[in-house]
Amino acid sequence: MAEKNQWNSQLSFLFAMIGAAVGLGNIWRFSYVVYSNGGGTFFIPYLVAIAILGIPFLILEYGIGFSFKDSFSNVLKRINPKLEFISWILLLLVFIVLIYYMVILSWDLAYLGSSFSFSWGNDVALYFVKNVGGSSNLSNLGSFIIPTTIGAIIIWIIVWFVSHRNLNDGIGLVSRILIPALFIIMIGIVLYALTLPGANIGIQTLLQPDWSKLFDINIWLAAFSQILFSLSMGQAIALTYASYLPEGSRLNDNVLLVVLANSSFEVFTAFGIFSILGFMSFSTGTPMVQLVSEGTGLIFVVFPMIFNIMGFVGHILAPFLFLAILFAGITSAVAIFEPIVSSTEDKLNWSRKKTVTLLSVVGCIFSLLFTTGISSYLVGVVDGFVNEFGILLLIAIQCIIFTWIYDVDSLIPVINENSRFKVGVLWKNIIKYVLPCFLMGMWLIGVYNLFSQVDSFEAIVYVVIMVLVLVFSGILTKINSD
Repeated sequence: MAEKNQWNSQLSFLFAMIGAAVGLGNIWRFSYVVYSNGGGTFFIPYLVAIAILGIPFLILEYGIGFSFKDSFSNVLKRINPKLEFISWILLLLVFIVLIYYMVILSWDLAYLGSSFSFSWGNDVALYFVKNVGGSSNLSNLGSFIIPTTIGAIIIWIIVWFVSHRNLNDGIGLVSRILIPALFIIMIGIVLYALTLPGANIGIQTLLQPDWSKLFDINIWLAAFSQILFSLSMGQAIALTYASYLPEGSRLNDNVLLVVLANSSFEVFTAFGIFSILGFMSFSTGTPMVQLVSEGTGLIFVVFPMIFNIMGFVGHILAPFLFLAILFAGITSAVAIFEPIVSSTEDKLNWSRKKTVTLLSVVGCIFSLLFTTGISSYLVGVVDGFVNEFGILLLIAIQCIIFTWIYDVDSLIPVINENSRFKVGVLWKNIIKYVLPCFLMGMWLIGVYNLFSQVDSFEAIVYVVIMVLVLVFSGILTKINSD
């Protein structure tokens, strides 16, 4: 392996993996998932999901990447040449995730700029629709939301600048800078939030247990989905990053550190989010149930409303929050980008700079399609299909490939060699028998929910995505094939 494709320190790898895991969902999704799935009760399935999904599957990915020291497409090709086609399907689906993820970051960039003067005004919902995210009105498809369009281009330039450099001067350096900065900013925001009047209202609302929901299958599915996507599992990110590790690396120990950092961050952040919501409820008399929302509605509508009533402090907190989201997003974006960069570079025998530049141009062009007047609606449609139908299925397939087709027993001595935390028969049985069944069950439920209410526009989008992915996967598989 070329020197540029090897981490120069365990710290660079750890920060890069934490950067891949800690993303937008940790900041704006986790607290809502806890609140809407039994409050404090949710932490029981959450810890179970970490134990039987998060840690075992990440160890598997680390082990495969470290053993093969190759790109994802080459790994599957070496296991069985017929599997290369599957690898490109996953890589292209993950690339699509990156394409609309950059648009969400452009929304954040717009709000970061607005946070200094509060130019979002008093009607923050209208500001989001008109200036950032658009609406679901398909008649707006032909117009671009200029701030979002410009923001997407800027974010792509940033990711290109980071990714086209060699591993340690690009991803490694940025991760070592942005991840500590992100943690420092969020610690400051959360600690201040805990001092706000009404913070206890928010925290009690977040943690109030509903023990009756413990036996609801939906809570368990929510916990496993949170771990699955929060840790960016099965998206070839961990496998690719682990392939750059030098000999003597403590694989299992690294997994534990990444999982601990990821979970600690999202739990800690949830306390801050709900403390601020509690302050809003206390200050305005608005019931908590009317304030709590998921994702973009929370960050881009509810929080600007809160900052508006905070006065001077709001002008300080707002830029820091949107800056933290930007840092979390950039480290995740370069991680999402890396698997297809690595595989394309190997497949076409191109330089890293050429590969990153071409993929960045292609990705940026497709991102612009998500910056029209239906920006947020289209992002939601594509996100649901790509994750619930495509990536979740391919994670289950990977689990089967790496444990049934590949000799997983040969992996155990490799991952245990330098690790203090050892795995054995129990780990093998979990990833070989338990996880494939559970992941396929999650996929079937996700597909049912996805297609039960699909409309004609969404169906067209689904078909276009699958046709493009299958066609280009076939082309990439055939290129330079023996």
